[in-house]
Amino acid sequence: MKNPVVAVVGATGLVGGEIVDILLERNFPYSEIRLFASEASAGEVYEIGDDEVVIRALDADAFAGVDLALFAAGSQYSAEFVPLAVEQGAVVIDNSSYFRMQSEVPLIVPEVNATELSKHGGIIANPNCSTIQLVVVLAAIEKAAGLERVVVSTYQSVSGAGRVALDDLWAESVGIFNQKMPEDTCFPQQMAFNCIPQIDTFLDSGYTNEEMKVVNESRKIMNLPNLRITATAVRVPVFHSHAESVNVELKTELSRDQLIDALVQEPGISVTSEIEHYPHQVSVAGTDPVHVGRIRRDPSLQSGFDLWIVADNVRKGAALNAVQIAELLLE
Repeated sequence: MKNPVVAVVGATGLVGGEIVDILLERNFPYSEIRLFASEASAGEVYEIGDDEVVIRALDADAFAGVDLALFAAGSQYSAEFVPLAVEQGAVVIDNSSYFRMQSEVPLIVPEVNATELSKHGGIIANPNCSTIQLVVVLAAIEKAAGLERVVVSTYQSVSGAGRVALDDLWAESVGIFNQKMPEDTCFPQQMAFNCIPQIDTFLDSGYTNEEMKVVNESRKIMNLPNLRITATAVRVPVFHSHAESVNVELKTELSRDQLIDALVQEPGISVTSEIEHYPHQVSVAGTDPVHVGRIRRDPSLQSGFDLWIVADNVRKGAALNAVQIAELLLE
């Protein structure tokens, strides 16, 4: 695939817009870029580098002549239009959850399982944002010492719920200061100055769909179907970047220094080893790496550690990961 015709679906959304920006930043060698969005945005003109590109609405023939399509429009659109794109000759990188757990579709984080990319049949799935930043670190630990058990608590920013959620958090925050809360928002509870231990819908097990995405996707990406892993996903009143408190039990004993060395050696990870310094959500927004800090032994386990993992969820957790996959396809 050389100098492909690239389509970005959902180009006016948070992730779609970030995909376009990153394609330009990394000088992705496309010959043409086409932007697709909803009917409401069709006809708008975007400046992409030196070119003016008109937003198009999706239809049955939208992908004629497209070599590579990056989808960031949600499962409903992926279910309908990804098969059409593949039929018309495009390779699709899909950011929705629709194809992720289908056995024939590779679920790719380039730092972890790039070799699986060759198995694609036209569709490649981009993992959940919380999963991406988690497995980059877990895979490094698995390589160094093996994983016995993983416990994850996420602290996820509202940008993970899209542009409307960002607007709603801002409106709630301003409303509280002015003693006039907005009546309707996209959140199940007050989001401003609050934490909500519910992301996505509840399942019969009591877990949420988001929590099981972390569990199931991590197992698939690392090819560890029996990994003992559990998650609690929490939405926090932060605009950008997700954080995760992660407890790992190792199969092989490591010192703290050995664990840090194992993380430092792997691509895509930025380690803060000093105890009193740590990455946080505001500081990592707009950056590419997965940041790790607060690395400390867990005294309740024979070989266990606690870590604090932070990444820009719109960037590395979605758009950058998709573009990195696209770059691998070119190679």
